[in-house]
Amino acid sequence: MNFIRLIILLPVCLLGSLSIRLGVDELFETGHLAALKGKSIGLITNQTGVDKDLEPTIARFLDKKHNLRIKALFCPEHGLSGAAYAFEKIKSDLSRAIPLYSLHGETRRPTEEMLKGIDLLVYDIQDIGVRSYTFASTLFYVMEEAAKRKIPVIVLDRPNPLGGELIDGPLLETPFRSFVGYVDVPYCHGMTIGELAHYFNAEYKIGCALKVIPMKGWRRSMTFEKTGLHWIPTSPHIPEADSPLFCASTGLIGELGIVSIGVGYTLPFKVVGAPWIDAETYANALNKLKLPGVAFRPFHFKPFYGLFKGKTCNGVLIVVKDKRTYKPLSAQFALLGILKSLYPSSFKKSLEKMSKSRRALFCKTLGTDRVLKLLESEPYVTYKLLELDQNKIAAFGEKRKKYLLYP
Repeated sequence: MNFIRLIILLPVCLLGSLSIRLGVDELFETGHLAALKGKSIGLITNQTGVDKDLEPTIARFLDKKHNLRIKALFCPEHGLSGAAYAFEKIKSDLSRAIPLYSLHGETRRPTEEMLKGIDLLVYDIQDIGVRSYTFASTLFYVMEEAAKRKIPVIVLDRPNPLGGELIDGPLLETPFRSFVGYVDVPYCHGMTIGELAHYFNAEYKIGCALKVIPMKGWRRSMTFEKTGLHWIPTSPHIPEADSPLFCASTGLIGELGIVSIGVGYTLPFKVVGAPWIDAETYANALNKLKLPGVAFRPFHFKPFYGLFKGKTCNGVLIVVKDKRTYKPLSAQFALLGILKSLYPSSFKKSLEKMSKSRRALFCKTLGTDRVLKLLESEPYVTYKLLELDQNKIAAFGEKRKKYLLYP
């Protein structure tokens, strides 16, 4: 019986990768290319720019049968290959047959010289659905510079790997607007990069001549694993399709530099630990909160590099049991709040050691300084953190509806 059931279900599984057509697939296969003919094109992409069959977007643009003219390439943080570490400066390479300009080096915006002679800009990069990931900010900077010069921008849409229904975390406050948070949306916004581009263009009155080429077959309920598409690591510490969800679960904690979040170990963003934590006590306290869709297991690990390199860390492994109900920012705030409640002395000492630049980056990444103020001033902060911006999150859910492209 099980064998028969497997035979019945197998075609459905195989259809997954065939039913989702990315923006790049739509560009080359449904007549959109006519708008690109005769144009000098600037292509903003990296290693994640591939079609549903893993053919690189660059290769498709350079295929002679299409007769397209690529004048310049642009790459974001982590470089064209994705090998560079976070915040590492990327150098432009003008010795290539097609010059490669870095948008994460001497400048994060395309300059007048870079855009000279370009008629059209095309963006094709996989985002991770978290506001602080800088690929989206790169697109917004490009749109602003393009609007100044009346250069049209085409965005080839891709899935939000967290799905299109998860909205969680505080919104961005204007004083903390930066490259790691440029648009006033929740930390997890539940929008595709194309939807975000429309939102940014309209809400911030950019005036960019924007066109988004949507995907076909994607639904808001789909996390990346459900698409049947192949995940390409977006950066060194986002190796798997579920990495974005865990990045949203602990990435902000990592900015504090208090505990290891597995960056430097084999489970980036999936664990939280330090030598001074009791794993059983920490896990039990977290599980008593009964957060939806998640369990915390006692865990011990020894980072290969980074914080606590070579030292045994005790803490928890985050086990997401139901992605439909799981809230990564709620989990992250619970991890912080319980940590402070259990280990106030160690927590306080770690905060006091934070440099001004690290404190500033934490607030910019989160989009507010209210969390840091609570952590510094209140002895018991878990529930206050969990309640943060809930009304604003609900209001954003209504506001974003007019920009959504998919059911």
